[in-house]
Amino acid sequence: MKAITRIQLSFMMFLEFFIWGGWFVTMGTFLAKAFNAEGSQLAMAYETQSIGAIIAPFIIGLIADRYFAAQKILGILHIAGAVLLYLAGTSSDFASFYPYILVYMILYMPTLALVNSVAFRQMKDPAKDFALIRVLGTVGWIVAGLVIGFLSWESENVLQNTFVMAAGASALLGLFSFTLPNTPPTAAKGEKVSLRDILGLDALGMLKDKRYLVFFIASILICIPLAFYYQHANQFLNEIGMEKAAGKMTFGQMSEIFFMLLLPIFLKRYGIKLTLLVGMIAWVVRYILFAYGDAGEGAWMLIFGIILHGICYDFFFVSGQIYTDFKAGEKFKSSAQGLITLATYGLGMLIGFRLAGYYTDANAIADGHNWADIWLLPAGIAGAVLLFFLIAFKNEKIEVKE
Repeated sequence: MKAITRIQLSFMMFLEFFIWGGWFVTMGTFLAKAFNAEGSQLAMAYETQSIGAIIAPFIIGLIADRYFAAQKILGILHIAGAVLLYLAGTSSDFASFYPYILVYMILYMPTLALVNSVAFRQMKDPAKDFALIRVLGTVGWIVAGLVIGFLSWESENVLQNTFVMAAGASALLGLFSFTLPNTPPTAAKGEKVSLRDILGLDALGMLKDKRYLVFFIASILICIPLAFYYQHANQFLNEIGMEKAAGKMTFGQMSEIFFMLLLPIFLKRYGIKLTLLVGMIAWVVRYILFAYGDAGEGAWMLIFGIILHGICYDFFFVSGQIYTDFKAGEKFKSSAQGLITLATYGLGMLIGFRLAGYYTDANAIADGHNWADIWLLPAGIAGAVLLFFLIAFKNEKIEVKE
C-alpha cells in the first residue's frame, strides 16, 4: 500500500471513531443534566444506535453496493450528520433533541461499514494491513474522551459542546471523504438484489450447527448487560463524583488495544470456548466492581472495571467475529457478519437499552440512583449467559493466524 493511502485511511478511521466517541459516551450525562431526562428517555436516545444498526444493511445493500462510490456516500452522510449533530447539541429539550439524534444514527451506522469497505478495497493483504489502520479508530475514540476530560465539560455542565465538537469533525470527514481513493460499487449493473441478500439471511443456515446456534443466542443475550454500560456508565461515574469521568473511561479503549494484540495468541493456545468464557466472566466482574466501588477509597474498583473493557469487548465480540468468519466459509462471510451485527447491535442491544432505562428509573432515589442494585442486574444476566454457554457450548478448534 502506498504511504499516502495508508495515511488517508488512518485519518479516516481516526475521525470516524472520534466523532462517535465524542458524544456517545457522555450523552446519558448530558440528557440527565440538561433536560432532567429519565432512564426511559435515555433508553430511547441510545436505542437509536440499534435502530441505525437494523436499517444500515438496507442503505448499504440498496445504495452503496449498487449505485454510488462508497467514499462519496461516506462524504454525503457525514456532512448531513454534521448538521444533525449541531442541531442536537443546541436543542432546548428532549422532545426536540430526539428526532435529530434518531436521524443522525440512521445515517451514521452505515458509515461504519463504508469506512471498512473503502479500507479493504485498497489492501492487497487485509489480514496484515487492516488492524494497523483500524487501530487509529480506537485512538480517535480515546482522544475524544481525553479532550472532554481535559476541558472539564462534564464538571462544568457544558456537554452540549461535545455535539458541536463532533459536528465539526463530521464536517471535516465529510469533505475529506471526497479525497479518498475511489471505491466504486461492487454489484454489477442490473444485478437483482433480494431482501435475503441485504439482511444476510442466507447465513441463517449456519444456525443448523448447534455450536454456532448456542454462540448466536449467547451473543444476543450478552448484549443486554452490555447496553447498561454504554447507556449509564458515564452518568454513574459523574453522579457519584468521579472527576474527568470521560477521560478515565478511555482506559477501556487503551486496554482494548493491548488485548487485541493478545487475542490471537490466547485463541491459538486455549481455543474459542475458553476465550469467549473469559470475555463473559469479565462482564460479570466489571458490574460487581461497579456495584461496590465508589469515587473515594473504592475508586480502584471503578478504574479496574473500566480497564476490563478490553477483555469484555475483544475476548467476546472480536473473537466472536473471528468464529463467525470461520464457520461461514467463503460463500457467506459477508452475510454472516451482517447477520451477527444485526442480531447483537440491533436486537440484543435494543432490548438491553430499554431494560436498562426502565430499571434505572425504578431505582431512582432522592439524590440520584441506587447504583449498587442497578449494576447487580446486568451482572446477574451476564452470569446466567455465562452458565448457559458453559453448559451448552462444545469446544471447537479454529485456525488462527497470529
